[in-house]
Amino acid sequence: MFASKLSVVLRSVKAFGAVPASSRVGMLANRELASIFPIMRSHVSFAPVGYPAPDFTADALIGREFSQVSLSNYKGKWVVLFFYPLDFTFVCPTEIVAFSDKAEEFRKIGAEVLGCSVDSKFAHFAWVDMPRKEGGLGKCNFPLIADVSHNIGEMYGVMNADTGFHLRGTYIIDPAGVVRHLSMNAPPVGRNVDELLRLVQAFQFSDKNGEVCPSDWKPGKDTIIEDPVKKKKYFAKNARDE
Repeated sequence: MFASKLSVVLRSVKAFGAVPASSRVGMLANRELASIFPIMRSHVSFAPVGYPAPDFTADALIGREFSQVSLSNYKGKWVVLFFYPLDFTFVCPTEIVAFSDKAEEFRKIGAEVLGCSVDSKFAHFAWVDMPRKEGGLGKCNFPLIADVSHNIGEMYGVMNADTGFHLRGTYIIDPAGVVRHLSMNAPPVGRNVDELLRLVQAFQFSDKNGEVCPSDWKPGKDTIIEDPVKKKKYFAKNARDE
């Protein structure tokens, strides 16, 4: 069944190319994809937007103490779960320090940050023990998860098969445990922590107020009403002439 349904979708794409979701072919493809998606998830490790984030329990370093972290313990809160390649490297400490410095800002809006790599909790501890001026982390204000088994990375589709460590995958998970955002960077380029904070704020605003957030939206700026007529209020005020 999996192969036959997938074949329908692939034949549609091959015959028609990219098609609007509202077209007959687009609706067929979407319907068939929706019906096979649970099957696909059993064949491909991935945590897609709109679906529950896979739960996990793993060793972690919290402050300077060893403990365990379970994603299910964060139900009711927003979670920014980010994966990074390795401890004691180059781009990674710049990201982790940036997240650590912003951790309290995330908490103020009901969000928690979790970092995860394939390193052990002991390696995490040694890295925290190293001064920032030497490429260490110093004090880290959120848990560092030890995915030594690679199980978490595989569940979230961030494992680099060639190297054996994580890509720079980032997930935003809502209080119901549903994935709302995911992104993936190759190792050489770090992430923008301010942008991830902005995304959480935007999702929260949209969920609470029922309006949608335009490009580069920040708290206090105008949003858009999802209505063909009422949306004009936003564009009349904010759109620029060519």
